[in-house]
Amino acid sequence: MPSGTHSIDEAFTALPLRALADAALARARALGADHADFRFERVRSAAWRLRDARPAGSSDTTDLGYAVRVVHGGAWGFASGVDLSMDAAAKVASRAVAMAKLSAKVIAAAGSNERVELADEPVHSEKTWISAYEIDPFSVPDGDKSALLADWSARLLGAAGVEHVDASLLTVHENKFYADTAGTVTTQQRVRLHPQVTAIAVDRTTGEFDSMRTIAPPAGRGWEYLTGTGWDWDAELEEIPSLLAEKMRAPGVEGGRYDLVVDPSNLWLTIHESIGHATELDRALGYEAAYAGTSFATFDQLGKLAYGSGVMNVTGDRTAEHGLATIGYDDEGVAAQSWDLVKDGTLVGYQLDRRIAKLTGLGRSNGCAFADSPGHVPVQRMANVSLQPDPGGLSTEDLIGGVERGIYVVGDRSWSIDMQRYNFQFTGQRFFRIENGRLAGQLRDVAYQATTTDFWGSMEKVGGPQTYVLGGAFNCGKAQPGQIAAVSHGCPSALFRGVNILNTTQEAGR
Repeated sequence: MPSGTHSIDEAFTALPLRALADAALARARALGADHADFRFERVRSAAWRLRDARPAGSSDTTDLGYAVRVVHGGAWGFASGVDLSMDAAAKVASRAVAMAKLSAKVIAAAGSNERVELADEPVHSEKTWISAYEIDPFSVPDGDKSALLADWSARLLGAAGVEHVDASLLTVHENKFYADTAGTVTTQQRVRLHPQVTAIAVDRTTGEFDSMRTIAPPAGRGWEYLTGTGWDWDAELEEIPSLLAEKMRAPGVEGGRYDLVVDPSNLWLTIHESIGHATELDRALGYEAAYAGTSFATFDQLGKLAYGSGVMNVTGDRTAEHGLATIGYDDEGVAAQSWDLVKDGTLVGYQLDRRIAKLTGLGRSNGCAFADSPGHVPVQRMANVSLQPDPGGLSTEDLIGGVERGIYVVGDRSWSIDMQRYNFQFTGQRFFRIENGRLAGQLRDVAYQATTTDFWGSMEKVGGPQTYVLGGAFNCGKAQPGQIAAVSHGCPSALFRGVNILNTTQEAGR
């Protein structure tokens, strides 16, 4: 249990979790299921939005229910329900088995002999896990949340050149109970939040406008994250107006080849799109193809593909403190782990669930099954995929000092990548010209473009642990019907040589 100061909510544990699970799993066994699991979830999500320090909307919803998943006759079956009676839970299990039987007939009619089998996992009996946070944001009065966002907004609105300010806060409190026919029983609780403030400037003479957003990442933390623990909000809010004013006056970039120093506030998203999704093994095998494509990092290249330069070391991690994808156990009862995806520039691993691990002979799952609600079936989802720093690496300033002509990239903005996670283009919040090892003012309309292997192959140095930041997003999409998952990506600042830079305004005008 990472946080020693909390216990599972009594309102959750007071629900008939074990009785419902026992009823469902007993019915599945009686109907001949080879495997069955039961998952009960309560997910509370709330959001607040302010426009120019005035309320612009809010929401507070709770999704509560349970699901039964089975393997019967070599096929999956799944069903969900909300009725908290034992008879209803047994009926949900019966529907899951009926679905598996129907699926088996469809598979046989299609001429396939593939059977669903799951990789072995040790039994985890009566385990409890709670994420690392101090103050549950749902214990804080709503008025305090709105007041904080209004205060941040007012600070920016009071600065010269700032015309409008958008501020928002997303919070999630997630409880999950899991039990399966092997004997695993786990209960978990996670808290996460995503604060964001955007300042907008308008040139009344020309009509041009631009914006600048905070680069503070979402985090698996509590209310303390917004009041001083983990991020210096005062410092960031203070510097935004002057940075935005400079950005409004900045010249457009001249396209060409530049050396780049990429800040973690930007690089996390490039990791997510070009490494995180590309190393999901269901994509690499072609099982996930309809939603955002497959992967260039195909299974036959495991242990062979030169993903990047020799300084590139990337891990998949379900254990990182405050990570958005950090868990104790996944939705198949697999304990959280950390493992290598890229080692010294070579592809050495993938993200797995139990079915894919068994199918490919890779042994144990590394805990990447997740469903975003009790009404959705677990699918293979992303861990916290992170680029590791150099233990003795340079500071960001020293990385910049090694560049004669280049650009320093800060903050994420828009992006585009092809269906195999190979050809991409990324922009950012702030771009600074580097001349002879020093920052020499901002640039506008900058995008960097490359193929995945060329980009990571051009990485010459990674910064030290002092530059490492855990970035991330609440809204990673996958599967059909679509599901959303929160995920973090840690990385240091990094130096890339000779990356192609585009002027986005000129490109748009072509």
